[in-house]
Amino acid sequence: MNNDKTALQFCAFASGSSGNCYLIKSEKTALLIDAGISGRKIFDGLEKTGTRTEDLAAVLITHEHTDHIRSLKTMARRVPGLRAYANRGTWNHLSGLIQEAQRRVFETGGVFEVGDILIKSFPLCHDASEPVGFSFYAGGGQISILTDTGHISEAVMEEIQGADLLVLEANHDVEMLKAGRYPWFLKRRILGESGHLSNVDAACAIRGMLAGAKKKRRVLLAHLSRENNFPEMAYQTVKNVLEEADCFLDEHLSLHIIARDEVGALYTV
Repeated sequence: MNNDKTALQFCAFASGSSGNCYLIKSEKTALLIDAGISGRKIFDGLEKTGTRTEDLAAVLITHEHTDHIRSLKTMARRVPGLRAYANRGTWNHLSGLIQEAQRRVFETGGVFEVGDILIKSFPLCHDASEPVGFSFYAGGGQISILTDTGHISEAVMEEIQGADLLVLEANHDVEMLKAGRYPWFLKRRILGESGHLSNVDAACAIRGMLAGAKKKRRVLLAHLSRENNFPEMAYQTVKNVLEEADCFLDEHLSLHIIARDEVGALYTV
């Protein structure tokens, strides 16, 4: 979508039910996707990734749950030039949170630009007003972020088939969740089509992604449950399901786990 030669970079500051925040940046523009952790942790992440606060152009909000917007007000106050982007359904639940001049509205499914990064939103299935995922384009590369959804539509699958780097939810192991201590209503919510993707769901999504263009892919498993999953299980389950479909991890397909509450590696596409 964008033929500019600017490379895209990605870093996770946190991922999980206790808070979510990701960084996308190019040579000229830095964006946050969600601000669900403390302002202190966000600024720590910016420092560790060599990102100047003055280069932070916007926060993009996926949906209104607290673990995605906790520090939105703080960030808007401390970075005066910052703009916050959300769709109308999400803003309806965030009324008065930040100044009107800092608010921007996008249409779900539409394309817009912030600096030299092209952004496309796509609708997800979650128990929020109008939840979305995002794809980011620059320099011929694509990074897609797909978390907080219980189902992946055909349209979303087509969208992620172009991703060079995919941030993908692998929230829970189904049997571990069913046997765990969560009350039944919460288990039913997580397992439902408006809940969260399981490890097996994630593997199936990766398999679908590989039906797209033949190129090098990197997948980062995200939003792992502290109660109903653990990194080794998520990794091995996804690897096993992929290998059963003759999709093998090699120099063309790599798989990594995003830590719940620490600044991760800086990836470039």
